[in-house]
Amino acid sequence: MFFSGIADEAADEIAGQVRAQRELGWHHVELRNIGGVGVADLSDRAFDEVVEKLSDAALAVSCFASQLCNWSRPITTHPQIDRNELERAIPRMLRVGCHYIRTMSHPNAGWPQEQWRDEVVLRLRTLARIAEDGGVTLVHENCDGWGGLGPGESLELLERVDSPALKLLWDTGNPVAHAQDPWQYYNAVKEHVVYVHVKDGVMQDGNIRYTYPGDGDGRVQDVLMDLMERGYTGAVSIEPHLSAVVHEGKGASEAQSAYGNYVEYGRRLIELVEALR
Repeated sequence: MFFSGIADEAADEIAGQVRAQRELGWHHVELRNIGGVGVADLSDRAFDEVVEKLSDAALAVSCFASQLCNWSRPITTHPQIDRNELERAIPRMLRVGCHYIRTMSHPNAGWPQEQWRDEVVLRLRTLARIAEDGGVTLVHENCDGWGGLGPGESLELLERVDSPALKLLWDTGNPVAHAQDPWQYYNAVKEHVVYVHVKDGVMQDGNIRYTYPGDGDGRVQDVLMDLMERGYTGAVSIEPHLSAVVHEGKGASEAQSAYGNYVEYGRRLIELVEALR
C-alpha cells in the first residue's frame, strides 16, 4: 500500500497542498478542490498550473475526488451534470496518469426506494460506460447515496451495473457517521475495494466527532491489518475532517489549524501502519 491524501483539507491552494504532501514524505496526492473549485471545473490555465506544481514536486495523483453523484447532488439532479463532469475529468486524469475517480450514488429526494435504486443503477451504468471508454475506473464510496446504504446495496450496485469500470472505495469513517457496523460492512465488500479513505470518529449526542486515525470507532487498525495481510497495493488516502469539512462548507482557509492537523493526521497514520507491520 502507499499513502495519499485529499490535500484540500490542508490548504486551499495547490502550493499548500503540495507542501503538505512533501512534508509527510508522500509521493501521491488526491485532488478535490483547488482554490475552492473542483478539479474538473478548473479553467485550462488553472489546471496547467496544478500540473506544473505537481510535476515540480514529483507528485503523482492517486484519485480525483469528484462531485459525481455526491452528497450535493440528490437523485433529482439532472444526470447530464455528472456526465459532463466525468467527460471533463477523463482527459485531465489521463494527463496526470490518474486511473481512479470517486463517485457516490445520489442521496434520495423522497422517491420510492425501488425507483431511487433503479435510477441510480441506470445513471451509474452510463457513467461506467463513459469511464470504460475513457480508460479510467469509477470508485464508489460508501457514503451518501443508494449504494452506500449498506453492504447489500453496495454489492447489488456492482452486480446491476456489471462493469469493470466500477469498483469500490472504502471509507473507514463513514459507517460511524451512518450508524452502520464498520467491520461487518467492510468484510462483506472488501474483495471489491481498490481504494481506501481513512477517517475516524465517534458519535456524541447524535453527531459524529471526528478523531485522529485509530482513536475512533471506524476499526481503522483492523482494516489496515486486513489490507496488509491480503497484500493490498493500492492507496490509503487521508480525509481527516478535523478542521476542513467540505460537505459542511468549511474549507482549509477558514481554519488556521487545518494544515497542522492534516500533517499530524498523516504522521499518525504512518505510525499506525508501522506498528502493525
